[in-house]
Amino acid sequence: MVESSQGSRSQYDDEISLVDLATTFLKRRRVFYAVFLLVTLAGVAYALLTPAKYEYVTLVKLAEKSGGKYIEEPATVIAELDSLWVPDLQATYRAEHDRNLPFRITASNPENTGLVRIVSEATPAGEELIDRTHRQLIERLITDQEQALTRLRKSLERQIESLDTTIEMLEGGQETGDALASAVEKQLSLETDLESLAPAEALVVSRSNGENTGPAKSLIVVLAAMLGLMGGVFLAFFAEFIGLVREKAAEL
Repeated sequence: MVESSQGSRSQYDDEISLVDLATTFLKRRRVFYAVFLLVTLAGVAYALLTPAKYEYVTLVKLAEKSGGKYIEEPATVIAELDSLWVPDLQATYRAEHDRNLPFRITASNPENTGLVRIVSEATPAGEELIDRTHRQLIERLITDQEQALTRLRKSLERQIESLDTTIEMLEGGQETGDALASAVEKQLSLETDLESLAPAEALVVSRSNGENTGPAKSLIVVLAAMLGLMGGVFLAFFAEFIGLVREKAAEL
């Protein structure tokens, strides 16, 4: 009977506690309503006033040589872009405008391709700056590729000229058939390599897919409502706590 009485009293105390919580909440419900509405409205305003962000993509095809290979490996080009060219652009912009570029520039290489993909994310207001910045990177990248292509072309041409001289010498000799055939074969191979050289080119320049990459406005509103709900409940009980402290302090 004692245990039953204690169990009933404990259950009754719990019920009283829940009633007290509900009473406190109802007493301070105006605090809850105010916080909930304020935070929710702030979230709605933020969602409406925050401009959409879009992803702007530039694609550059690297210079090619024979065998489907590239003058420079995409990873090497991206390393130069990340460690040299982009920091240079950022430093120049900072020196001219006394602030950092308002967007990031990232580069990647789609798998099994000779493409360099340059991406920036910004609002439509920054589209012109992104286009200008991407074009500067394209110009520097293509110039670098052209220089490498010119060096390779000159090297191949020198080798072909050297083989021309060798072939002329072998044609006038005796028992030089194997050496002559090898030289001619090598020359043809070099000429094929020379003809297969292809320059770098920009395929796409700062193109947007038109899809907002930022958080959805509906998600912002839902999160604001949840935050307002939790904050409102907390501040309602906190306001009651402050009120009780003031009452106790007034009695001293």
